[in-house]
Order: sequence, then structure tokens, then C-alpha cells
Amino acid sequence: MNILAVESSCDETAVAIVRDGREVLTDCIASQVAEHRIYGGVVPEIASRKHVEAIYGLADEALLKTGLTRDDIDAVAVTYAPGLIGAVLVGVNFAKAAAMALGKPLIPVHHIRGHIAANYLAFPELKPPFLCLVVSGGHTMIVEVEDYTKMRILGTTLDDAAGECFDKVGRVLGMPYPGGAALDKAAQTGSDKAYPMPRPKPGENPYDMSFSGLKTAALNTIHHARQLGEEIDIPGLCASFCAAVSDTLVPRVAMALKETGHKQLAVAGGVAANSVIRRDILAAAENLGVKVYLPPLSLCGDNAAMIGAQAYYEYLAGNTAGMELNAYATKSILGETL
Repeated sequence: MNILAVESSCDETAVAIVRDGREVLTDCIASQVAEHRIYGGVVPEIASRKHVEAIYGLADEALLKTGLTRDDIDAVAVTYAPGLIGAVLVGVNFAKAAAMALGKPLIPVHHIRGHIAANYLAFPELKPPFLCLVVSGGHTMIVEVEDYTKMRILGTTLDDAAGECFDKVGRVLGMPYPGGAALDKAAQTGSDKAYPMPRPKPGENPYDMSFSGLKTAALNTIHHARQLGEEIDIPGLCASFCAAVSDTLVPRVAMALKETGHKQLAVAGGVAANSVIRRDILAAAENLGVKVYLPPLSLCGDNAAMIGAQAYYEYLAGNTAGMELNAYATKSILGETL
């Protein structure tokens, strides 16, 4: 089954063709990093306009690269939630038009389900049930994947996402957008004991997380030093911040693995590229005798291949849509609108 998949939830326009949920025939991406870098973050209106400019050409490029024709496409999939509403709408409207023109089924895919499914592309042997740590720019959660389309949220951030905090701290330090990658690179030469950083423990659910206090602590440290004219140990601050984020995530994942008994752990989302988190996850899993699935960096960020992978299983479960499909800025991975 060849699925034409579309992703436009933030600042990457992507169109891919995926076969049977496991094989990427092509994944075409138009990055907007250069356009948004001068603003220090994503400007929603600019993102939407760039999606409109790029999406039709990417679809033609995907077909050209694979040698397939429009008749070879069996279904059209699209990210319908969550994301920047204007950006998501561009992808949804394109996918609806494509599905109608081709006379093929339309498959709506939740963006975070797509991130989890990126692991199916990297690791064909991975099958549910397993535990997944999702760490992206807008979401941080521990998910129990009971089946391809049946999931349970064990814990989530109660405020900011880890990725958002990385980018914000990086921006205040004067690092180029996206700040998370630059911050991780700077941390390689710093001491994670250079600055004290909090490890919040919010709420009654032991799996829930909080990052707003950590972000505030890092920003206050930066502003205080600047007000006093003190030099900031940037590598040390970055290393201390990375360690605090990892210490918030990894122990909760380890606890979830122990209590659920899962022996497979997948990691998903752009922050999964962070070297400190990857190192600590691997060490914790080794201690527990758990198999870890860390997708390659190319599948950590937003892409359409992951949407096509999850779409295959959504289709098998009967989760298709008609022309009434709408876009949502916020929506639970379980389906409820927030």
C-alpha cells in the first residue's frame, strides 16, 4: 500500500511516500529554518505562507523521485493535529484536495502518533506493546503503546515542553534557532555541576513533569549574571541545563518500565536528538535489561515519512476521514480536543 503523506504542523513542509507503514520510498522536506532564524523562533504567518508555496512542488517531487504515478497512490495521509493552526490547515486542505482528485481514502494522523511511528521506519522489528518517551518542541509525555492505534498516557508535562525550554534558553544565550541543537553542542565541553538547576516534582502523578521552573531558573541565572556584568560559563550552563532535563525525564521512564514490565523502550521527537538524554536513556535501559529504540537524527525532527508510517496502521484500524476533516491546534494523542 503506497501512502502519500503530508506534514505541515510547524515550520517544515514535508511530503513522503511510504509503503506498508515500514518502507520509505521518498521523504521530501522544505525547511524554513533560515526564514525564522532572524526572528529567533517560528513566526506562524510566515510558516503558513511558506507551506503554501512549497507543498505542491514537494508532492510532484515525491512522485518524480520514486517513479510512481498518481495512479500508484493508494491513500493520502496528513497531520491534522496538533500544531500551528494556519500551518496545519495548509496540509489538511492540500491532502483533502489530493484525496478527492485521486479518488483515494483520506487518513488523518495525530502528529505525536507520527513521531512514535518514526521508530517503525528505523526498526522494522519493533512491534507493540512498548513504552515510548515523546520529547518534542511542543510535547513531553510517557506513552504506553498497547497497539498501533491504542495508547495510554502515563505522564506528561504540566506546563512547558522540554523542547520549548531548550529553544528558549538557547535564544536568550544568543544561540541561533533552533536553540536546542546549539545548546546541546555547547554542553559537550561544559561541566553539568557548573550551575545548580532544580528538578521539579509536580502533582500527585509520579510520572508527570514540569519544566517551567527549570526554564525560569536558567533564564534568571543568565539575566542575573548580565546585570552584575559577570561572565557566563556558557558550556557549563548548557551542560547543567541538559542534565536537569535528563534527570527529569529518565528516572520517570525507568520507573514506568519497572512498573509496567515492558522490555522495549522507544524514544521519539526532536529532543530525542539531545546527546545527554540519549546517553542517560541508554544507561538506564541497560541497567534494567530493556531494549532501546533510538531513531536516527533524520527521523527525530518533523517529517512526512513518520506520518505515512502511522497512517498505514490507522487505515487498517478503519480510521479514515471525509471532506469534513478539520485541523486542530490542540488535540490529545487519544483523540479528545483539549
